[in-house]
Amino acid sequence: MSAGGKPPEGAATAFRSGYATLIGHTNVGKSTLLNRLVGEKIAIVADVPQTTRTRIIGVVTTPSGQAVFVDTPGFHRPQYRMNRSMVDVATAAIAGVDILLWVVDASVGFGPGDLRVAGVLKEKRGSAKLFLVLNKVDIVQKTRLLPMLDRAMKEFGVDEAWPVSAKKGDNCPELLAGVLAALPEGPPLFPEDTLTDQPERAMTSEIVREKILHKTREEIPHATAVAIDRWEDGEDGITRIDATILVEREGQKAIVIGKGGEMLKQVGTEARLEIEKLLGRRVGLKLWVKVRSRWRDDEGILHSLGLT
Repeated sequence: MSAGGKPPEGAATAFRSGYATLIGHTNVGKSTLLNRLVGEKIAIVADVPQTTRTRIIGVVTTPSGQAVFVDTPGFHRPQYRMNRSMVDVATAAIAGVDILLWVVDASVGFGPGDLRVAGVLKEKRGSAKLFLVLNKVDIVQKTRLLPMLDRAMKEFGVDEAWPVSAKKGDNCPELLAGVLAALPEGPPLFPEDTLTDQPERAMTSEIVREKILHKTREEIPHATAVAIDRWEDGEDGITRIDATILVEREGQKAIVIGKGGEMLKQVGTEARLEIEKLLGRRVGLKLWVKVRSRWRDDEGILHSLGLT
């Protein structure tokens, strides 16, 4: 993506722009918040820890400013090479940004994982402003929020605190306005019509993985990845995509395929419909499932998947 450019027509003279990184423990709703702020689905979402594996950028441009949101993998204790890379990505995304959005699940409060994140932020924050985003307030009694907000301001050096519901959108427009107002003055960093830096192929593989996450039991999500093997834009207006679903054991392969191939068929159908919306054209999607033992520790496979 090319950077620079003039503020959109009608923009105020004090146009603001900059980067805001979403950081937090795993499964606190960062990707749901990113999609809500951007207004489009650019990151997959599942009620499974460690769903986000790479850095994802979402761009919001308004007449007054441009906020470049950076979604990151959740902090967790890594067991595999892939997970160590995920934590490294999240840590690196803290440096050099204008605002850090520390997302915490308000229904849980400040757990051990959140406190570890607080320690990393204290060490790596630099001059960035720190916003606490208490997510999932739609399922929390309001009386529980005030002690959390008070603790954040006193103990963690938070500049601003925002209770929101990324799922329902409560207070998210106000959060976006607060981020834009806190960014430094400057020109847009991306063209006005940019929503994300994610290539279509990467988003396609993630859509397939999301459907697997939604349909399979707990042992499958962490052991699954999707590789795009073929992408062909046909003259007949159909984009033909072949993709391989990687798992680590034969038993996992059987689960993903399902009885009589029914699970794989459902995954393929749901993914194809969403990919067609993403691409704006008809899609022919073929899926295969292959076993690659301990692929999460295989540097070659991780590199080919863009995970290192």
